[in-house]
Amino acid sequence: MNRREFTKVVGLSGLTIAATKILPHGPFAYGTEKPKKLKQWTWMSTDTNSSADEFKQLFADMRAAGIDAILPMIYDSRQAYFASKHLPVGQPWLEEIIPLAKEVGLEVHAWLETMPCNIESIVQNHPDWFVVNRLGQSSTVKPAYVSYYKFLCPSHPEVWEFIAETVRELSDIDGLDGVHLDYIRYPDVILPVGLQPRYHIVQDKEYPQFDYCYCDVCRHDFEKETGIDPLKIKDPSDDAGWNRFRYNRITHIVNDIVLPVVHKKKKLLTAAVFPNWKDVRQQWSHWKLDGAMPMLYAGYYDHGIDWIGKNTREESESQLYHSPIYSGLAVGQLSSDELAKAVSVSIESGASGVSLFNSQSMTEAKWQSFSKAVRASL
Repeated sequence: MNRREFTKVVGLSGLTIAATKILPHGPFAYGTEKPKKLKQWTWMSTDTNSSADEFKQLFADMRAAGIDAILPMIYDSRQAYFASKHLPVGQPWLEEIIPLAKEVGLEVHAWLETMPCNIESIVQNHPDWFVVNRLGQSSTVKPAYVSYYKFLCPSHPEVWEFIAETVRELSDIDGLDGVHLDYIRYPDVILPVGLQPRYHIVQDKEYPQFDYCYCDVCRHDFEKETGIDPLKIKDPSDDAGWNRFRYNRITHIVNDIVLPVVHKKKKLLTAAVFPNWKDVRQQWSHWKLDGAMPMLYAGYYDHGIDWIGKNTREESESQLYHSPIYSGLAVGQLSSDELAKAVSVSIESGASGVSLFNSQSMTEAKWQSFSKAVRASL
């Protein structure tokens, strides 16, 4: 579909005017207020092949359809797609697309994988930085599920600085509106029920090979706090203190390491988070975010669209610091009509908007449905 046809489909002039009205102006302080208007987001996979003209058209079309902010993937745990001085760099793609997106009024928030690290020099030179399961196996040697599940341990100060440096570099980029954390968690101790068959496993309880982290630092710090070696806990899954210790380690990175760096530069901090947060040790209701995007991918949990509304409502009510919720929707799992319903249900249930996963999965029909649902919510 060319630009003219797309414009006719979504009603460019009317929606652009309406969409301009729903853009928030500047960062808002966590814990004080939610955005006064709705805001729609989309994740974007790294694309270093499209031309500037192609991006100009894409961004104009997204804006016309009702998208307010994009989340381009700029660090995939292997290399950066911005001009980093401490990460391997593929291509400074982020700097190329920021002015193109800003030209049509889109916000740009840098999407990065936070805890996984597949940089070979880090794996080889700092194996002690990585999580260890209850069997004593490092994720560098025997990662859970897939080969790229090499997660950094949130108990190491060196890891804090590694993450902070990435965020510091991003926050210094002119025109960038925010930093978006993904994989800000431990490896899944229990996968969503819909994904377990893919890996030929049944997880009816927490099994030791998927249970992290029992590295020397985590064991030492927990024993110092409680007098207990976590390896000697009979049922770790049922130990509130041990679970809370791990929740707090991730929360510390978000609230105390990353957020001050981002806010110092007047940028927003958002995160992609799990609805089944206990299964990834991710108590994100305690994070001081400027926006949370729970990945409400209903198909992975063997549920329908009503489940999206139920979770959105519960998550909106649970935020300790009143972070706004933007329901994450897996558009590949939804038909055009289901996508429109998911958008409506999310907003009716208290969401401040939605985030689409991802723009590359959107079809002409889905853009039409999304656009109509957004206009109906204004």
